[in-house]
Amino acid sequence: MIGLGVGGRLRTAGQQTTRLTYWGEFTTYSGCVPFVPSEPPAPSRTRARLLISGGLLALLGGLVALTLVITSGAGPDRVGPPPVAPNRMPTPIATGPANTAPETVEPSITAIPPPDNLPVVDYDAAPGGFPADPDPLSTVRLREGLRPTARVGAYDAPGGRPRAFLEPNLAGVTLVMPIVQRRSGWAAVLLPSANRTLAWVPPGDWTTVPLRDQLVVERKTYRLTWLRDDQPAQSWRTTLGTRATPTPLGRTFVLGRSTLTGRVYADTDVFALGAIPDDPDAVPTALRGAHIGLHTWYNDDDLGTNVTDGCIRITRSGQRKLLDEIGPGTMLVVVDKLPAATPGPLTGG
Repeated sequence: MIGLGVGGRLRTAGQQTTRLTYWGEFTTYSGCVPFVPSEPPAPSRTRARLLISGGLLALLGGLVALTLVITSGAGPDRVGPPPVAPNRMPTPIATGPANTAPETVEPSITAIPPPDNLPVVDYDAAPGGFPADPDPLSTVRLREGLRPTARVGAYDAPGGRPRAFLEPNLAGVTLVMPIVQRRSGWAAVLLPSANRTLAWVPPGDWTTVPLRDQLVVERKTYRLTWLRDDQPAQSWRTTLGTRATPTPLGRTFVLGRSTLTGRVYADTDVFALGAIPDDPDAVPTALRGAHIGLHTWYNDDDLGTNVTDGCIRITRSGQRKLLDEIGPGTMLVVVDKLPAATPGPLTGG
């Protein structure tokens, strides 16, 4: 899992560099051992801390601290990974037509001005009162993301009660949230720092971002499939959460990515997702407030098993491929199993 310490910030690609700290479970170390990576070119630095749990590796697992740099958006791996060998394309899977979030034609709905004392959605668990995602297990691609350009109110319904604020950046990362539905100029988005939850945003200070990619995770078959423009590109074997700390079902999205050094994450970037543990009390105390992550591991011994604190692990080559290809706002949906068996071999090993 990925967690943010007090005062923590992430880094937006092409802007400032932020130093953060990852915490993961590792068999060799019994205490907190810092690893400091080389810094990429950047005009300035700010400090922050980020916690990440890679999952329960073994009974001897201890915490290891890793200093890293957060980025958002797709791009080349900072540590210069070798090219990923091409893999066979899996047979397409049926996920339904892409969701264009059609807008229901209705009269204009006025937004109640939000009071200044509302909470701001950040890396901690989002405030309550928001509606549930009406179709959380849908594998239909969400084609647009909403990006706030200023502080905007987040409501429980069009014309309803304002519950919180959304800002252009969440912990320093440019916030892009997939749009699920539109109504009278309002947009319902997947709410970050919450599971299977929507927030309604009135027309105003936001713009849209096209989303071409989608990630589908099947828990029963330990498969992650990457699709682009509704066509499967590659699939990888996964390691998922334990019975006590399962990988949460439902739709979420990529918040941002992290660059780090250190053996435990194979010197490979990590994706922070919008999802959080379904049972926060089930994770280790040091990881409370953490987010679910998508990352690789220093070995592939546990692929096809349930040993993490809820994170999704794939192979290093698979993670590096995704880091090169997908950006913030990309939808990721976790299901137990797709209605029809996914044909074709697993790739990207």
